[in-house]
This record gives sequence, structure tokens and C-alpha cells, in this order.
Amino acid sequence: MTDGVPAEEAQAIPELPTTAWAVLGMLSHAEELSGYDLKKWADWSLQFFYWSPSFSQIYAELKRLEKHGYATSRTVVSEDGMRGKRMYSITESGREAASNWVNHSPVEAPVLKHSVMLRAWLGHLAEPERMREILTQHIEYTETMRRRAEADAEGADVNPDWAYPSAVLRWCVKHYEAEKEFAEDLLVDLDKLARQRSRRKPPKKRNSSDSH
Repeated sequence: MTDGVPAEEAQAIPELPTTAWAVLGMLSHAEELSGYDLKKWADWSLQFFYWSPSFSQIYAELKRLEKHGYATSRTVVSEDGMRGKRMYSITESGREAASNWVNHSPVEAPVLKHSVMLRAWLGHLAEPERMREILTQHIEYTETMRRRAEADAEGADVNPDWAYPSAVLRWCVKHYEAEKEFAEDLLVDLDKLARQRSRRKPPKKRNSSDSH
């Protein structure tokens, strides 16, 4: 038995990238969704805490899910008969596999890849004013994301089927509030370091001609 799952069942579930599980999970929220719908849903919710995959990544994962029997698709033709749209739905085995992943897969530690932190970490190479600009832009970004997550969480509250995504979006609101506060604190610290660095700069050497 592996993590509470029978060995034969664990072996039957393929190793899929997390993005595939995210796409399959989005399909579990509706009867049918198009690739365009999935992209909109990812932009609406996933981007605040995971990421928003591109259209090409979404369609690649949909093909992978169909290959494993976790999703099916059909083409829906428009009323004028000129355009066709492929709609995807989760299968029963896909729902079972997604449930198994949520309940039994190892919990991975979040990976923080923070380019603003990296620049600040290399602040001894930065121009102080440019560093201020970078942090100020980041603070503005966090506030924008906080407002968007808050609005989306309020929108999700009206639909009982979105109770869990709504709860996660409220977590995202708190995350961006904290991120803004941390960035503001870092900005204060870097201002202090910049003043200290300017005081440590050696005075310019005087030319011998200056004394004549």
C-alpha cells in the first residue's frame, strides 16, 4: 500500500504534470468546457496562486488527458454550420484519478521564484533609485492583484459550486496583502542601506593642481 492507496491502484495512475491535474480539475467543475473556457477560468482563478497556462499548454494537456481516458471531447457546430468548437468533459475514471491525486499524491513544498527578491538580494549591484522603482512597481502590482482576487472571490461567492475556489481566492487576497506589506518593509530597509552605502563612499581624491 502506498500513502493509503493499494499498490495496484497506485501503479494504474500515470505520472502526470501538475498542470494536467489542474486542467482536469477545472473540467470537474462543469459538464463541458472548451479550451477557451479553460483559459478564461485559469486567468480568473489559477493565476493568483499557481499560474495561467497558455492555450498551447492547455490543449497539450487535454490531448494527454484524452489519451489516458480521463477526458472526452466532441465537436459542436455553430448554427450557421461554418464553425466548429471542441468541447471537453471529464470521464468517471478522470474524476477518480483527480480525486486520488488530491487525496493521496505527495504534498510538494511551494517553490518561490521571486525575481524582485533576487534583484534586491543583488542590491549591492543596483542603482538605489532603480531599486526603488522596481519595488514601487512590485507594490503597485500586488495591490492590483489583491483587488482582482478580491473581486473574483466576491463573484464566486454567488455560486455555491465555487465554494472551494472562492475560499482559495480569499487566501490569495491575504497573500497579496502580506506581499505588499513585506515589499514596503523591504523598501524601508533598502533606503537605509542606500544611505549607509553613500556615507561609506571614500571622498574623491584631489588633484595636486587643486592646491595651487
